[in-house]
Amino acid sequence: MRFTSEQRLDDGVLEREFTLGEIPGILWTPGSASAPAPLILLGHPGGLHQMYPRLVARARHCAAEGFAAATIELPGSGDRPRSAAAEEARADLRRVLEAGEPVGDEIVDRLVLPLVEKAVPEWRAALDTLLPLPGIGEPVGYAGGVISIGVRLAVVEPRISAALLYAGSFVPRVILEEARQVGIPLQVLLQWDDEWNDRQMALDLFDAFGTREKTLHANMGGHTGVPQFEGDDGNRFFVRHLK
Repeated sequence: MRFTSEQRLDDGVLEREFTLGEIPGILWTPGSASAPAPLILLGHPGGLHQMYPRLVARARHCAAEGFAAATIELPGSGDRPRSAAAEEARADLRRVLEAGEPVGDEIVDRLVLPLVEKAVPEWRAALDTLLPLPGIGEPVGYAGGVISIGVRLAVVEPRISAALLYAGSFVPRVILEEARQVGIPLQVLLQWDDEWNDRQMALDLFDAFGTREKTLHANMGGHTGVPQFEGDDGNRFFVRHLK
Protein backbone atom coordinates (compact mmCIF):
# COMPACT_ATOMS: atom_id res chain seq x y z
CA MET A 1 0.00 0.00 0.00
CA ARG A 2 1.14 3.52 -0.78
CA PHE A 3 -0.62 6.65 0.51
CA THR A 4 -0.86 9.27 -2.25
CA SER A 5 -2.66 12.17 -0.54
CA GLU A 6 -3.87 13.28 2.87
CA GLN A 7 -6.31 15.94 4.07
CA ARG A 8 -8.13 16.76 7.28
CA LEU A 9 -11.84 17.39 6.70
CA ASP A 10 -13.65 20.16 8.58
CA ASP A 11 -15.11 17.71 11.11
CA GLY A 12 -11.65 16.38 11.97
CA VAL A 13 -11.87 13.20 9.89
CA LEU A 14 -8.55 12.26 8.29
CA GLU A 15 -8.96 11.28 4.63
CA ARG A 16 -6.10 9.47 2.90
CA GLU A 17 -6.09 8.24 -0.67
CA PHE A 18 -3.98 5.18 -1.36
CA THR A 19 -3.08 2.63 -3.97
CA LEU A 20 -2.92 -1.09 -3.29
CA GLY A 21 -0.82 -2.27 -6.20
CA GLU A 22 -2.81 -0.77 -9.09
CA ILE A 23 -6.06 -0.47 -7.09
CA PRO A 24 -7.06 3.03 -5.90
CA GLY A 25 -8.75 3.41 -2.54
CA ILE A 26 -9.63 5.87 0.22
CA LEU A 27 -9.33 5.52 4.00
CA TRP A 28 -11.16 7.73 6.49
CA THR A 29 -10.34 7.69 10.21
CA PRO A 30 -12.01 9.60 13.08
CA GLY A 31 -10.36 12.78 14.25
CA SER A 32 -9.78 11.47 17.75
CA ALA A 33 -10.11 8.04 19.31
CA SER A 34 -8.91 6.49 22.55
CA ALA A 35 -8.81 2.97 21.08
CA PRO A 36 -8.45 1.39 17.63
CA ALA A 37 -11.55 2.16 15.56
CA PRO A 38 -13.57 -0.73 14.13
CA LEU A 39 -13.39 -0.66 10.32
CA ILE A 40 -16.36 -0.48 7.96
CA LEU A 41 -15.76 -1.35 4.30
CA LEU A 42 -17.85 0.89 2.05
CA GLY A 43 -19.12 -1.06 -0.95
CA HIS A 44 -20.29 0.80 -4.07
CA PRO A 45 -21.14 0.11 -7.73
CA GLY A 46 -17.86 1.44 -9.10
CA GLY A 47 -16.36 4.78 -10.07
CA LEU A 48 -14.66 6.32 -7.04
CA HIS A 49 -14.57 9.82 -8.51
CA GLN A 50 -18.25 9.83 -9.41
CA MET A 51 -19.25 8.16 -6.13
CA TYR A 52 -16.99 10.32 -3.94
CA PRO A 53 -19.66 12.76 -2.63
CA ARG A 54 -21.83 9.87 -1.44
CA LEU A 55 -18.89 7.86 -0.14
CA VAL A 56 -17.37 10.69 1.89
CA ALA A 57 -20.80 11.48 3.38
CA ARG A 58 -21.17 7.84 4.42
CA ALA A 59 -17.61 7.78 5.81
CA ARG A 60 -18.13 10.94 7.87
CA HIS A 61 -21.37 9.49 9.21
CA CYS A 62 -19.42 6.39 10.28
CA ALA A 63 -16.67 8.49 11.87
CA ALA A 64 -19.25 10.34 13.97
CA GLU A 65 -19.82 7.01 15.78
CA GLY A 66 -16.11 6.26 16.08
CA PHE A 67 -15.72 3.99 13.05
CA ALA A 68 -12.99 4.07 10.45
CA ALA A 69 -14.15 3.54 6.86
CA ALA A 70 -12.40 2.46 3.67
CA THR A 71 -13.23 1.74 0.07
CA ILE A 72 -11.46 0.54 -3.06
CA GLU A 73 -12.20 0.86 -6.76
CA LEU A 74 -13.97 -2.08 -8.36
CA PRO A 75 -12.40 -4.04 -11.23
CA GLY A 76 -13.26 -2.47 -14.58
CA SER A 77 -14.38 0.85 -13.03
CA GLY A 78 -12.85 4.30 -12.78
CA ASP A 79 -9.38 4.32 -14.34
CA ARG A 80 -8.96 0.55 -14.07
CA PRO A 81 -8.84 -1.50 -17.30
CA ARG A 82 -12.20 -2.26 -18.81
CA SER A 83 -13.48 -5.78 -19.46
CA ALA A 84 -14.92 -6.25 -22.94
CA ALA A 85 -17.04 -9.16 -21.70
CA ALA A 86 -18.49 -7.04 -18.86
CA GLU A 87 -19.25 -4.16 -21.23
CA GLU A 88 -21.06 -6.54 -23.57
CA ALA A 89 -23.08 -8.03 -20.70
CA ARG A 90 -23.97 -4.55 -19.45
CA ALA A 91 -25.16 -3.55 -22.93
CA ASP A 92 -27.27 -6.71 -23.16
CA LEU A 93 -28.81 -5.96 -19.76
CA ARG A 94 -29.64 -2.40 -20.77
CA ARG A 95 -31.21 -3.60 -24.02
CA VAL A 96 -33.40 -6.16 -22.22
CA LEU A 97 -34.53 -3.64 -19.59
CA GLU A 98 -35.36 -0.99 -22.17
CA ALA A 99 -37.39 -3.54 -24.10
CA GLY A 100 -39.31 -4.47 -20.97
CA GLU A 101 -38.21 -8.09 -21.26
CA PRO A 102 -37.33 -10.40 -18.34
CA VAL A 103 -33.63 -10.48 -17.45
CA GLY A 104 -32.28 -13.99 -17.96
CA ASP A 105 -29.85 -15.76 -15.64
CA GLU A 106 -27.23 -15.93 -18.41
CA ILE A 107 -26.89 -12.14 -18.65
CA VAL A 108 -26.78 -11.74 -14.87
CA ASP A 109 -24.10 -14.43 -14.54
CA ARG A 110 -21.94 -12.85 -17.26
CA LEU A 111 -22.19 -9.44 -15.67
CA VAL A 112 -21.93 -10.19 -11.95
CA LEU A 113 -19.97 -13.40 -11.35
CA PRO A 114 -16.65 -12.30 -12.94
CA LEU A 115 -16.87 -9.09 -10.90
CA VAL A 116 -17.38 -11.06 -7.67
CA GLU A 117 -14.49 -13.41 -8.48
CA LYS A 118 -12.11 -10.46 -8.98
CA ALA A 119 -13.39 -8.01 -6.37
CA VAL A 120 -13.63 -10.27 -3.30
CA PRO A 121 -9.90 -11.20 -3.20
CA GLU A 122 -9.08 -7.51 -3.63
CA TRP A 123 -11.27 -6.53 -0.68
CA ARG A 124 -9.61 -9.23 1.42
CA ALA A 125 -6.15 -8.00 0.40
CA ALA A 126 -7.20 -4.47 1.39
CA LEU A 127 -8.23 -5.79 4.81
CA ASP A 128 -4.84 -7.48 5.20
CA THR A 129 -3.16 -4.11 4.67
CA LEU A 130 -5.59 -1.79 6.48
CA LEU A 131 -6.10 -3.63 9.76
CA PRO A 132 -2.45 -3.43 10.92
CA LEU A 133 -2.43 0.37 10.51
CA PRO A 134 -2.33 2.45 13.71
CA GLY A 135 -5.75 3.46 14.98
CA ILE A 136 -7.66 0.73 13.11
CA GLY A 137 -8.76 -2.64 14.38
CA GLU A 138 -11.32 -5.40 14.29
CA PRO A 139 -14.19 -6.12 14.25
CA VAL A 140 -15.00 -5.26 10.63
CA GLY A 141 -18.30 -4.42 8.95
CA TYR A 142 -19.31 -4.26 5.30
CA ALA A 143 -21.83 -1.67 4.10
CA GLY A 144 -23.21 -1.17 0.61
CA GLY A 145 -23.23 -2.98 -2.71
CA VAL A 146 -22.69 -4.68 -5.05
CA ILE A 147 -24.83 -7.04 -2.95
CA SER A 148 -23.34 -10.19 -4.53
CA ILE A 149 -19.87 -9.02 -3.46
CA GLY A 150 -21.18 -8.45 0.07
CA VAL A 151 -22.72 -11.93 0.18
CA ARG A 152 -19.51 -13.62 -0.97
CA LEU A 153 -17.44 -11.61 1.53
CA ALA A 154 -19.83 -12.53 4.34
CA VAL A 155 -19.30 -16.20 3.49
CA VAL A 156 -15.52 -16.31 2.99
CA GLU A 157 -14.11 -13.50 5.17
CA PRO A 158 -14.17 -14.36 8.91
CA ARG A 159 -13.02 -10.89 9.95
CA ILE A 160 -16.36 -9.38 8.83
CA SER A 161 -18.72 -9.52 11.81
CA ALA A 162 -21.80 -7.73 10.41
CA ALA A 163 -23.03 -6.45 7.06
CA LEU A 164 -25.45 -3.79 5.86
CA LEU A 165 -26.28 -4.82 2.29
CA TYR A 166 -27.83 -2.61 -0.40
CA ALA A 167 -30.23 -4.58 -2.62
CA GLY A 168 -29.68 -2.60 -5.80
CA SER A 169 -28.30 -5.05 -8.36
CA PHE A 170 -29.23 -8.33 -10.01
CA VAL A 171 -28.19 -11.49 -8.17
CA PRO A 172 -26.92 -14.72 -9.80
CA ARG A 173 -28.51 -17.98 -8.68
CA VAL A 174 -25.18 -19.24 -7.32
CA ILE A 175 -25.01 -16.24 -4.97
CA LEU A 176 -28.55 -17.02 -3.84
CA GLU A 177 -27.31 -20.47 -2.82
CA GLU A 178 -24.22 -19.04 -1.08
CA ALA A 179 -26.51 -16.80 0.98
CA ARG A 180 -27.66 -19.85 2.91
CA GLN A 181 -24.13 -20.05 4.40
CA VAL A 182 -24.17 -16.48 5.78
CA GLY A 183 -24.25 -16.57 9.57
CA ILE A 184 -23.39 -13.00 10.60
CA PRO A 185 -25.98 -10.32 11.53
CA LEU A 186 -27.43 -8.62 8.46
CA GLN A 187 -29.44 -5.53 7.68
CA VAL A 188 -30.69 -5.33 4.09
CA LEU A 189 -31.77 -2.06 2.50
CA LEU A 190 -34.26 -2.31 -0.38
CA GLN A 191 -35.68 0.51 -2.49
CA TRP A 192 -39.11 -0.83 -3.46
CA ASP A 193 -39.26 0.90 -6.87
CA ASP A 194 -35.61 0.46 -7.87
CA GLU A 195 -35.56 0.29 -11.66
CA TRP A 196 -32.20 -1.55 -11.64
CA ASN A 197 -33.22 -4.22 -9.17
CA ASP A 198 -35.33 -7.36 -9.39
CA ARG A 199 -37.48 -6.85 -6.31
CA GLN A 200 -38.59 -10.47 -6.07
CA MET A 201 -35.00 -11.68 -6.37
CA ALA A 202 -34.02 -9.31 -3.55
CA LEU A 203 -36.81 -10.73 -1.38
CA ASP A 204 -35.79 -14.29 -2.29
CA LEU A 205 -32.19 -13.45 -1.36
CA PHE A 206 -33.26 -12.06 2.01
CA ASP A 207 -35.30 -15.19 2.65
CA ALA A 208 -32.32 -17.39 1.73
CA PHE A 209 -29.85 -15.83 4.19
CA GLY A 210 -28.96 -18.45 6.78
CA THR A 211 -28.29 -16.04 9.63
CA ARG A 212 -30.67 -16.03 12.59
CA GLU A 213 -30.42 -12.23 12.83
CA LYS A 214 -31.51 -10.41 9.71
CA THR A 215 -33.59 -7.28 9.20
CA LEU A 216 -35.10 -5.91 5.98
CA HIS A 217 -35.61 -2.17 5.56
CA ALA A 218 -37.83 -1.49 2.52
CA ASN A 219 -38.60 2.08 1.47
CA MET A 220 -40.63 3.47 -1.39
CA GLY A 221 -38.67 5.14 -4.16
CA GLY A 222 -36.06 4.52 -6.84
CA HIS A 223 -32.41 3.58 -6.75
CA THR A 224 -31.11 6.93 -5.44
CA GLY A 225 -34.06 7.74 -3.16
CA VAL A 226 -32.77 6.16 0.06
CA PRO A 227 -34.12 8.16 3.03
CA GLN A 228 -31.49 9.99 5.07
CA PHE A 229 -32.63 8.35 8.30
CA GLU A 230 -31.34 5.01 6.99
CA GLY A 231 -27.83 6.31 7.65
CA ASP A 232 -28.66 6.67 11.34
CA ASP A 233 -30.24 3.21 11.41
CA GLY A 234 -27.13 1.78 9.76
CA ASN A 235 -24.91 3.34 12.41
CA ARG A 236 -27.07 1.90 15.17
CA PHE A 237 -26.81 -1.53 13.54
CA PHE A 238 -23.00 -1.35 13.49
CA VAL A 239 -22.81 0.05 17.03
CA ARG A 240 -24.73 -3.02 18.23
CA HIS A 241 -22.49 -5.48 16.47
CA LEU A 242 -19.04 -3.88 16.21
CA LYS A 243 -18.71 -2.12 19.58
